[in-house]
Amino acid sequence: MSMANSTRRLPYVLMDVFAERPLEGNQLAIFPDARGLSTEQMQALARETNLSETTFILPRELEEEHHEGTKVRIFTVQEELPFAGHPTLGTAYYLHRFGGSDEVWLDLKVGKIPVHFRREENRDRSFGEMRQRDPEAGPIHSREDIARATGLALDEIPPHLPVQTFSTGLSFTIVPVVSLAAIRKAGPWSRMEEYLARSGGRFFYFVTSETVQADAKLHARMPFYNGDDPATGSAAGCCAAWMAMHGLIERDEHAIIEQGLEVHRPSRIFVRAQKSGDKVVNVHVGGYCVEVGQGEFWI
Repeated sequence: MSMANSTRRLPYVLMDVFAERPLEGNQLAIFPDARGLSTEQMQALARETNLSETTFILPRELEEEHHEGTKVRIFTVQEELPFAGHPTLGTAYYLHRFGGSDEVWLDLKVGKIPVHFRREENRDRSFGEMRQRDPEAGPIHSREDIARATGLALDEIPPHLPVQTFSTGLSFTIVPVVSLAAIRKAGPWSRMEEYLARSGGRFFYFVTSETVQADAKLHARMPFYNGDDPATGSAAGCCAAWMAMHGLIERDEHAIIEQGLEVHRPSRIFVRAQKSGDKVVNVHVGGYCVEVGQGEFWI
């Protein structure tokens, strides 16, 4: 294959995030050295990978990295995001594995995010956990409006739990539903997108206490664009805030959210949070990552 017209080799790594085995969880492409790329080139490369998110690491002088963290930009196929959970965990895991530090700070558009890793004995893997920004609680939505926007029947949205928007850097409207059968009905995205554009949430995050795995606290779905997101760490942080705010989890209780089963990408997201007065603080979101491939782009 000729490379005569190529001007630069760009290595990349493929990671499965919130996964304990290869080919599960949410896929992520990481470009370890994106220095010199324009925003337009980063967006074009994200379209080329065609994954839910692609990250670009912009290495700096060691002293600056020590004080400011590692600069990272996050792109979907359509736009740059100020924050997203699985790209944060996956990129930090890459830096942890190849840099050796158990504490990684990422300098994202939303600010500095710390990710701590715990190495497991006799296993070639580490558990990573990020502390997200303290959440902002948004509006509570009417069940009637949500039912119309999501294709759900009114009695499929439990009356005792509020539909509410939260943000830890990206806003999600948390929608409780009564069953797995109901959660799988929600859609289509085009109708949901219209409501979200009016109401200020970026995406819906549907959750139900009926789970597939016995140790999971909630089963989640996050429809967007042309399909389901296999694992949404930013939404899981908002969901942890929602659970803590409304008494579904105890202070610092570790809970597992299962996601991605509908699209054959089973994911396990570990969350915890604390309620302090009428606010939620110390939102942590964690999980495992698996490196599954690497290669080069020639541009």
